[in-house]
Amino acid sequence: MDKKPLNTLISATGLWMSRTGRIHKIRHHEVSKRKIYIEMECGERLVVNNSRSCRTARALRHHKYRKTCKNCRVSDEDISKFLTRTNEDKSNVKVTVVSAPKVRKVMPKSVARAPKPLENTATAQALPSEYQPAPATPVSAPATPVSEPTPVSEPTPVSKPTPVSEPTLVSEPTPVSEPTSASEPTPASEPTPASEPVSASASTTISASAISASTSAQGMASSTTSPDAPVPASAPAYTKSQINRLEGLLSPKDEISLDSETPFRKLESELLSRRRKDLQQIYAEEREHYLGKLEREITKFFVDRGFLEIKSPILIPSEYIERMGINNDTELSKQVFRVDKNFCLRPMLAPTLYNYLRKLDRTLPDPIKIFEIGPCYRKESDGKEHLEEFTMLNFCQMGSGCTRENLEAIIKDFLDYLGIDFEIVGDSCMVYGDTLDVMHGDMELSSAVVGPVPMDRDWGINKPWIGAGFGLERLLKVMHDFKNIKRASRSESYYNGISTNL
Repeated sequence: MDKKPLNTLISATGLWMSRTGRIHKIRHHEVSKRKIYIEMECGERLVVNNSRSCRTARALRHHKYRKTCKNCRVSDEDISKFLTRTNEDKSNVKVTVVSAPKVRKVMPKSVARAPKPLENTATAQALPSEYQPAPATPVSAPATPVSEPTPVSEPTPVSKPTPVSEPTLVSEPTPVSEPTSASEPTPASEPTPASEPVSASASTTISASAISASTSAQGMASSTTSPDAPVPASAPAYTKSQINRLEGLLSPKDEISLDSETPFRKLESELLSRRRKDLQQIYAEEREHYLGKLEREITKFFVDRGFLEIKSPILIPSEYIERMGINNDTELSKQVFRVDKNFCLRPMLAPTLYNYLRKLDRTLPDPIKIFEIGPCYRKESDGKEHLEEFTMLNFCQMGSGCTRENLEAIIKDFLDYLGIDFEIVGDSCMVYGDTLDVMHGDMELSSAVVGPVPMDRDWGINKPWIGAGFGLERLLKVMHDFKNIKRASRSESYYNGISTNL
C-alpha cells in the first residue's frame, strides 16, 4: 500500500491532528518543497515536515481521534466525513498495455542495390561519346557554319565566300600561317577592300580572338605575378600567439600599444624585464597575495560592525542544493560539481548560512549578524568574468532592522571602504525571486535579497532577513583594473596579476 504524504491527507480532510489526538480545522495551508505551513481556525500556526510516516499522518490515515478543538468549531459533517473513510477509497484503474505489432522492415535484396553502380558505370562510359571534345579548329571556325567541307589542297577564290570560311585542319598548320600568292586571296595581314566581305569577316574574327587571348593572358599575369599588388592595411603586426603572449605579460600600468612597429622579440624582452622587477619588489616589500589581503580586510570590516565570522564545510550534501530549488531539470544544476550521488562541492554559501541562522536563533540576541568568506565551485563558461573556482563573501542579518534601506547602507559602507564605485538596480533570479544587483559598469559585483522568501520555510526560518553575496575576484578585477579575472584568482599562471611564465 502506497502511503500518502501528509499534504495529501490534510488537503483531503481539511483537518489537523495534534499529538494529544485533538482535531483542528485548517483555515489555510501552504506546501513548499519539504515543509507545510498550517494555520488553524483557532489561530494556532505551525510549520511541519511533509512526511509520510509522522504521527499525524498515521492518525489521519487510521481515522482515529480523541476530541475536537472547541475554538476551531469542527462541524459534525467534518467528523462524519473523517470517520466514514470516504477519502481513503481508491479508484483502481486497470491499464491494459497493448504492445504494438512489430513491423519487420523489408530489407531490399542485394540485386536491388546493384543497378546503381551499374548505371553509374554505364553513364560514365556513355559520357565520353556524348561530350567528346571536338578537334581543334582554326580561329575563324566559329564565324561561319561548317556545312560544306572543301579539300585543303584546293585554294578558294576570293569571290566565293563559303570556301574561305572553311578552315584548314589542325594537322596542317601551313595554310593558316602561310600567306597565299598574288593570284590567291589577300593575306590576313593585308587590308581587304570593301568589296571583299569574307576576308574582312575572317580578319575581324582573328583579331578579336587575338585581343581576347591577349587580355586573358594579361589578366592572369596581373593576378599572379604583379609585384606592385598592395598589402592589406589591416594585416596584424604580430601573430595571434604572439599577441596572447604579450597580453599575458602586460600590466595595467604599462603604456604600450600592440600596434607599434617594435619587433616581437624586443618587446617581449622589455616586458619580461619589467615583470621580473615587479615580482622582486613584491618579494622584498609586501609579500601578501591580493586575494588573501582582501579577505583579511573584509573580515576586519564586518567583525568591527558586529558580524560573527562563519567557516562551513566545502563538501555539502546534495540535499542542500535541492532544498535551494536547484533540481536536476534546472540549468544551474548542470554547473554543480558532484562528488557522488550524495555530496557535491558547494556552488554557494547560502545553504550552510541558513542552518547557522536557524541554530543561532535559539541562543544569540536579536538581530543575528553572520558572514562567511570561502571558496565555491561552479562549472562556469570560460570567459574574462567567470571562474570555476572562485571566492565568495556572504553576509546576512536576521531579526529586527532587516529593511532595504539598512541593506543598501551596509553595501554602500562596504564598497566605499574598498574604494569601488557602484549602482544598485532591481533584478530577479531563479533561487530568490526579486533581487538587488550591485553593478560596476556592465559587471555585476553582487546580488542582494530582502527576505523573507518562500524558500525560508524549508530551512526553518520564519523571521525577516537581509543579505548579499560578493565575488572577491570581481572586486579585485575592479580595484586593480585587470582585463582578465584570472589574474585575480587562485592561479599558478599569475601572482597578484603578474604573469609567472617568465
